[in-house]
Amino acid sequence: MSEAGARAAASQAHQQDWARLIATLTRRFGDLDLAEEAAAEAFATAVARWPADGVPPNPGAWLTTTASRLAIDRLRRENKRQDKHREAQLLYDDDPPGPPGAIGDERLRLIFTCCHPALALESRVALTLRLVGGLTVPEIARAFLVQEAAMGQRITRAKAKIKAARIPYRVPSAEDLPARVSGVLAVLFLVFNEGYLVTGTGPDPVRHDLTAEAIRLTRLIRALLPQEGEVAGLLALMLLIEARRAARVSPGGELVTLADQDRGAWDAVLIAEGHRLVRERLAAGVAPGCYQVLAAINAVHTSAREVRDTDWSQIVALYDQLARLDASPVVALNRAIAVAELDGPEVSLAAVDRLAGPLAGYHAYHATRADLLRRLGRSQQSRAAYDMAIELAGNAAETAYLTRRRDQLG
Repeated sequence: MSEAGARAAASQAHQQDWARLIATLTRRFGDLDLAEEAAAEAFATAVARWPADGVPPNPGAWLTTTASRLAIDRLRRENKRQDKHREAQLLYDDDPPGPPGAIGDERLRLIFTCCHPALALESRVALTLRLVGGLTVPEIARAFLVQEAAMGQRITRAKAKIKAARIPYRVPSAEDLPARVSGVLAVLFLVFNEGYLVTGTGPDPVRHDLTAEAIRLTRLIRALLPQEGEVAGLLALMLLIEARRAARVSPGGELVTLADQDRGAWDAVLIAEGHRLVRERLAAGVAPGCYQVLAAINAVHTSAREVRDTDWSQIVALYDQLARLDASPVVALNRAIAVAELDGPEVSLAAVDRLAGPLAGYHAYHATRADLLRRLGRSQQSRAAYDMAIELAGNAAETAYLTRRRDQLG
């Protein structure tokens, strides 16, 4: 294999095996910091050695062995383990290895460890995105719309609290699950979102491994909590978004907006399952949470054979319901986008402009303004808004789309 191929293999292994490796090391050593540092060093070693030595037959096993040895070496150097019997157990871990690439419940245990109620909700989400999703600190900071340094400190404090409070690495008992499920769902949704539209300028704007894993884990949570409406809502939401994946990026690597997508390329099986879950929750007669309302919005979108058939009045009504549950500026922005289809771009622009303060650093805010200004014929202002959106956009496919739209202004 070429050097470039070996480096690509190391990068792919990082995407696929990061969380599994963190989970395995955490189970074995009981220390999140040690697990993360050993995993990072193992991947760095792979990038350095695989181009010269070749990619091993089982990259995941190679990474696990290498990371475990690195962790043991660090423990010895720092004299953190005085008990020789314990050290022997670390050297000769007799837990049977899982099949190559298998995750089993290891990742689920890691999620529940990170989502302990002793941690603030935002810290739970940020830490799990780092350790389970494999997202970088800049990517997580972007998801939270905060500065990178602040996010780094938040993650560091969360790991320290887990260690100080001796939070166990396990799936909690049934009675403990409800207290943790909100943080777990928030984590899974953000992991899904990162896969749905990758942060960064890499060649692949979508990471199917992340979206598929978020869906898989949400199914596991649903099996644990079959009556929890928000779990069903999140699963429905993910399925209805994932159903559109094949139509979201053009062959040239440009984002294709919902209005312009080939609806014949949508996955009918996923849409049917998502719609069934939405109907089940409606029939339950229980007031819905945020994920259930978002799933209902996506059900309306995916029910329309053509964009002109979309029931925008129902979507606006659902956003009104969502705003009562989550009065965030992002929800207000999305509602304004729907209002533009119902009441026109001028009404929508007035609502969008009121969000200038909280969303000044959010690329979608500027992209929305740019489109509304374009529709109103205010080309110079539209161009300036597109420029700002392009500057803030963190995805190559989005950047390509925004650039083309700006250049069409002349």
